[in-house]
Amino acid sequence: MDKIYVLDTNVLLHDPLALSAFKEHRVVIPMTVLEELDAIKDRREKDVSREARIAIQAIDAIMANASPKAIQEGVEIPGSGGLRGRNGMLAVFPDQLIQKDGAAPYLDGSHHHANDNRIINTALHLQAESPDAYVCLVTKDINMRLKAKGSGLEHVEDYRRDRVLDDIDLLARGYERVRGDFWSRVDKVRTERRGRDTVHMVARSVLPDAYPNMMIVDESGFVGYVEALDDNYIELVDLHVEQLMSQRVWGLTPRNLEQAMAFFLMQRPEVDMTVLTGPAGSGKTLIALACGLQAIVEERRYDKMIVARSTPPIAEDIGFLPGTEEEKMAPWLAAFEDNLEVLHSGDDSPLSSIEYVKQRANIQFKSLNFMRGRSFNNAYIIIDEAQGLTQFQLKSIITRVGANSRIVVLGNLAQIDNQYISPLTSGLTYLVERSKQFPHAAIMHVNGIERSRLAAFAEENL
Repeated sequence: MDKIYVLDTNVLLHDPLALSAFKEHRVVIPMTVLEELDAIKDRREKDVSREARIAIQAIDAIMANASPKAIQEGVEIPGSGGLRGRNGMLAVFPDQLIQKDGAAPYLDGSHHHANDNRIINTALHLQAESPDAYVCLVTKDINMRLKAKGSGLEHVEDYRRDRVLDDIDLLARGYERVRGDFWSRVDKVRTERRGRDTVHMVARSVLPDAYPNMMIVDESGFVGYVEALDDNYIELVDLHVEQLMSQRVWGLTPRNLEQAMAFFLMQRPEVDMTVLTGPAGSGKTLIALACGLQAIVEERRYDKMIVARSTPPIAEDIGFLPGTEEEKMAPWLAAFEDNLEVLHSGDDSPLSSIEYVKQRANIQFKSLNFMRGRSFNNAYIIIDEAQGLTQFQLKSIITRVGANSRIVVLGNLAQIDNQYISPLTSGLTYLVERSKQFPHAAIMHVNGIERSRLAAFAEENL
């Protein structure tokens, strides 16, 4: 069966390179989508306008040398990689020419929904024109999917290429809890001493879902760290709860086991990227900041600390705030100032200590909009509130990480304030699942609200 996918504008904004996601099938872009992309590319919202321009450039790269007739009939999409080496086809459909003729259902163009209706009309028209084909409208707009089905369109789908999970509860947490005694399930083990570490080699079948830098926790106090693994064996570094809980970094000690495991992962020299997820008040920012100050000031592993945070108003409001880039970013990064105060609250002169540390650690506050296109070498980079970023945005930031640098990505999937992103489609979710098998990346879900009993109540009940 021939398959025809009609794309909505929000699909191309969410993934500007979505055209290659449909393999050997036919992709149709209504003219209305091109008009919407043209209007969006000049908006003040830098992220969405950038993605609109990338989508336009991707379409142009495919169709630049095609004739008008070929553009309407379909142009091959290079590298779409379908069955038997077949590439997909991309066509532009002049949906403004569709009129109510009785052959297909037709939605009139109301003032507020004219564009959506014209895109739906394109799919309805193609369904009537090709009754033997699988004609599907692909949109991330839930209401538009309902309207399309209610108008008689047989096939309507969300864009799923960006989904790495079907249920957010399946998201990797960086550790696995084992009921009872972990060693009761192990038949055979080889143990050796490596420096100060005791390393156990167990069969991969004992932990079939294990991945690098993962933690194993049982109820008898054993904590194992997956240092290496292959198809046959897993190497577990033997840790103990007491050992982890006694860690001290920049005067900070962990308050629960998840924080302790996060401390441990943050200090592993072979880990280039750490992703910390968890509820508000669980200590993610405080841990990242303390470990960064320790690595820069005490251990001198990095030259500077780059701090950036994702907040939707930045793209619009930062230009209107007075001062330098750092001064403009100050309102959005006040949380880091608060955490610096916590770390130095016991000093004789906290304000002087904070200013001294900011200079010694060379802490720089950056807008995410100005991080793209740059390279950061010998830097400790913290990206806070990453749950509101798309996959494309996170990738463009992480690819800026240069030599001898480390990046820490923080986020809480329960606090997404981007109307176009859900926990399943967040770039943070995508990053966790895609990077968990990378031996130089570590993940930890930090549980427990340590901010206050009121914060814990609000997180769980409000």
